[in-house]
Amino acid sequence: MNRVYGIIGIGVKMANWNADFTGRPKSTTNGEIFGSDKALKYPMKKMWNEEGEKVLFIKSWKEDNSTIVPKNLGERYAELFSEIDKKKTTTKEVLTNLFQCIDVKNFGATFAEEGQNISITGAVQIGQGFNKFDNTNIEIQDILSPFQDSTKSDAKQSTLGTKTTVDEAHYFYGFSINPHNYDEYKEFLGEDFKGYTNDDFKEFKRVALVSATSFATNSKFGAYNEFAMFVETNDNSKFYLPDLSEYIKYDSEARKIDLSKIDQILKMDEIKSIEIYYNPTTTGIVKLDKSEKINYFNIITMKEENGSN
Repeated sequence: MNRVYGIIGIGVKMANWNADFTGRPKSTTNGEIFGSDKALKYPMKKMWNEEGEKVLFIKSWKEDNSTIVPKNLGERYAELFSEIDKKKTTTKEVLTNLFQCIDVKNFGATFAEEGQNISITGAVQIGQGFNKFDNTNIEIQDILSPFQDSTKSDAKQSTLGTKTTVDEAHYFYGFSINPHNYDEYKEFLGEDFKGYTNDDFKEFKRVALVSATSFATNSKFGAYNEFAMFVETNDNSKFYLPDLSEYIKYDSEARKIDLSKIDQILKMDEIKSIEIYYNPTTTGIVKLDKSEKINYFNIITMKEENGSN
């Protein structure tokens, strides 16, 4: 498995991809709207969990004094495996179990429970996804509840709420995959542990292309996967790439993704292959210079696209 770099693009129309604690879209101190890496990882973990994969870092519930509350980390681990015995459970056993969790295998973990203090730097690292659309407006809708305000004994009317969305936004996340992050565990865990494999990468790519679209909650309906790029380096390459999302531009009037600034970087001999996914019916794209290394795909059908820029 070689190192992979890339970009994941999330389009948003009348939705709230990543809200802060006030309910407004998350933004920097200078007002630049962005989505955290957690906002991108969560739909992936949710999709894996619904498909029956072992996912450690996702909310699960228990009953406590007739109240439903979230489980703590140790309880979630015990739900997937078994309770940790302070005297008998070894770090090797815990590590082996952690790497069976598909979210840990990809994103790593900080696990501090029952005498175990384990930190795993994930093979997959995802940055912050900044909105590159120039004309994003925040929309606040008043919502009338069908129920009386139960906190006020003299309330005569039903309560009012609000829903906050953006009219349109286009978030672009840079990511990198370094399978060598797990090399140190191979000797410790034995020959059964293969590290981060091509199959692991294929599974990450699968959910990276569809999980945002599939995650249709009330606030997220209208957020969808609109773009992805996967750049694989050559075997045993010593070549490292920066955050590729910094090099793309989004034409807000033409609704077009411009890859021209990234072209010179990706012409390097150290690049083995480039895959680009987008929806040609809704999103224009200024393509990279033609090369046998580059293949374009429809992100909806997953079929390879042909044609010039």
